[in-house]
Amino acid sequence: MSSVKAETFSLFDRAILLRASTDAFVKLNPAQLVRNPVIFVTEVVAILVSFLGLRDLVTGGAWGFSISIAIWLWLTVLFATFAEAVAEGRGRARAESLRRARSDTLAKRLTDVRDRSRTENVSATTLAVGDLVLVEAGDIMPSDGEVMAGVASVNESAVTGESAPVIRESGGDRSAVTAGTQVVSDWLVVRITAAAGSTFIDRMIKLVEGAERRKTPNEIALNILLAGLTLIFLIAVVTLVGLAHYSGTNLSVPVLAALLVTLIPTTIGGLLSAIGIAGMDRLVRFNVVATSGRAVEAAGDVDTLLLDKTGTITFGNRMAASLTPVPGVTDRALAEAAVYASLGDETPEGRSILGFVRDRQGFTLDAPSDATLIAFSAETRLSGLDSAGRQWRKGAVDAVLTLTGTTTPPAAFTQAVDRIASAGGTPLAVSENGRLLGVIELKDIVKPDIRARFAELRAMGIRTVMITGDNRVTAAAIATEAGVDDFVAQATPTDKLAYIRAAQAEGRLVAMCGDGTNDAPALAQADVGVAMQTGTQAAREAGNMVDLDSDPTKLIEIVEIGKQLLITRGSLTTFSIANDVSKYFAILPAIFVATYPGLGVLNIMRLQSPHSAILSAVIFNALIIVALVPLALRGVGFKPVSASAMLRRNLLIYGLGGIVAPFIGIKVIDVIISAIGVH
Repeated sequence: MSSVKAETFSLFDRAILLRASTDAFVKLNPAQLVRNPVIFVTEVVAILVSFLGLRDLVTGGAWGFSISIAIWLWLTVLFATFAEAVAEGRGRARAESLRRARSDTLAKRLTDVRDRSRTENVSATTLAVGDLVLVEAGDIMPSDGEVMAGVASVNESAVTGESAPVIRESGGDRSAVTAGTQVVSDWLVVRITAAAGSTFIDRMIKLVEGAERRKTPNEIALNILLAGLTLIFLIAVVTLVGLAHYSGTNLSVPVLAALLVTLIPTTIGGLLSAIGIAGMDRLVRFNVVATSGRAVEAAGDVDTLLLDKTGTITFGNRMAASLTPVPGVTDRALAEAAVYASLGDETPEGRSILGFVRDRQGFTLDAPSDATLIAFSAETRLSGLDSAGRQWRKGAVDAVLTLTGTTTPPAAFTQAVDRIASAGGTPLAVSENGRLLGVIELKDIVKPDIRARFAELRAMGIRTVMITGDNRVTAAAIATEAGVDDFVAQATPTDKLAYIRAAQAEGRLVAMCGDGTNDAPALAQADVGVAMQTGTQAAREAGNMVDLDSDPTKLIEIVEIGKQLLITRGSLTTFSIANDVSKYFAILPAIFVATYPGLGVLNIMRLQSPHSAILSAVIFNALIIVALVPLALRGVGFKPVSASAMLRRNLLIYGLGGIVAPFIGIKVIDVIISAIGVH
């Protein structure tokens, strides 16, 4: 099966560029282009200048300048549609890789819900919501569904790109299955939850193709601004006709067209759609599917981040952290007893004790040949080993104290237990032959790099909140160690929902991740709700993003991608408006210098002639769109800095750069066209 994650598409992929070259011409359709007011106006002007140039060519007039202007106006429009087509082409290529993951498989539909041996083979496309199907080892999952019975290992590489199989079982947070995945072992009875054509992969295909992409509020607002600027400059150019007539200057339509197109923000107008599509594409490359462009943009404005403790901030399993013997017992004796008592404990905690002793004490022990292993039991809360008349036990403190008959444990033991509990850990007592030896500290280990990540988020102005079902004491200890700004202990679904609503009432934008049905209300309420692919169907439907890797820490990367989208849009808008300023110095002196010789001092680029100055500005205006396409698709580099520092960087690089670049570019083009005799 093909893997989404393995599919990467170069910025200059030949197949994508060839398809985009064709699509760019298709997008010249005014019915499509009218959604982009800046480029639509440029196309209308290009049509007008082309008509006038062809008229002069037929009537024997001076057609060279008009045709040159018309050609570069058309190229300006084409470069803008090409940028959008390239962005869409990358999404279309990913969609094709997803289509290869689909296949029209046969499904074993149950004819008797009480007997899974009674099935009928039907096409997966004929399955209806609510049908029960049997999926056995080697079978392809025919549609999205929820496991009703059975436990099986499922290969989800067709969707997630990860080759390691995952466990799927009924109930809990691992019951959702996805069309196109393959059962590796055992069997599942699955209730179909998606009709044909509406599966998760089908929806992914539509999303990455851009078929369901809607403009975000920020993008709509920017479009309104660009349309307003276009209207203002259109009025300004029209008024120049009367001013020129009054002063005795003859302004031709091609000159006015060149002035209008270089004044309006064509650069950002041509790249705006590509920036938005590329933002969703970057998420797909991180194996995250956004169900709306609004979610990507909202991620960039998030200022409150809710993260589950277990598996996100911590490793998720309690692990041995220290051994504290009672007075009179050596560290070695306690370590040996802890190992013997843990040899029959197959829980992650028991395995961690063996690993801790091996790493810290430098030895391992095997069970004696006559040993009787006692597995951990929730009833006794003990595990241990019996051999040659000796008994080793470990378990809950009160259970071991009862076993040893200890009514007044040593003060050092009690102090160690209290210290571990107050720090949010779990104390386990150890005994040998009814004698209390000491205490083992188990704790949910905080991931080593998470504190630094939270510091970066804090520098970006994002508040981090840990959500946990632990008691307040344990939650406070973990929160302090991890460096989060706040925590919610003993959290219920209602508590999560209430916290998000309260934060939103304060004007905050909230992001959270979850995988269970109990997370669905909070995921739906959050501005950015990231559901885990391994989670329940309810969670995936409630969120506006799905993480195919089911990695909760990826929420931090999602925020960074959202910010990169906003920064890219802001940076290129700054550049576009700034470079318009420089183009004034090329065109305005060229238009009026004959009437007002004093304007010659504004010709600081020392351009060769009025016609070469105007044509150079129009050519630069077209070429700069092409030059910025890679930046629009890759995105401006993001660093976690304050808003003021980001603004200074933006103005210095893209504001100042937008002013300087046209001076250099227009001068170089002027020298070239003058050298080849274009006037």
